[in-house]
Amino acid sequence: MERGRLFQRRRVCRFCQEKLPIDFKDVGLLRNFLTERGRIVPRRISGNCMRHQREITTAIKRARSIALLAFAEER
Repeated sequence: MERGRLFQRRRVCRFCQEKLPIDFKDVGLLRNFLTERGRIVPRRISGNCMRHQREITTAIKRARSIALLAFAEER
């Protein structure tokens, strides 16, 4: 008996749907796209489109460089 594959719906980009601005000073928003180790969550997991994923990445890097976000979490 064959089992069918589970169909997982593609996530929609939050920023395209809700027209949210991406700002490097909005630390609460950026923390949603970091793991507990401080790594940036990839696009396939976060569900962002390519354009907004790039904007998120640059915003996180800018926030890290002016010490709003940590580069890595302590163990």
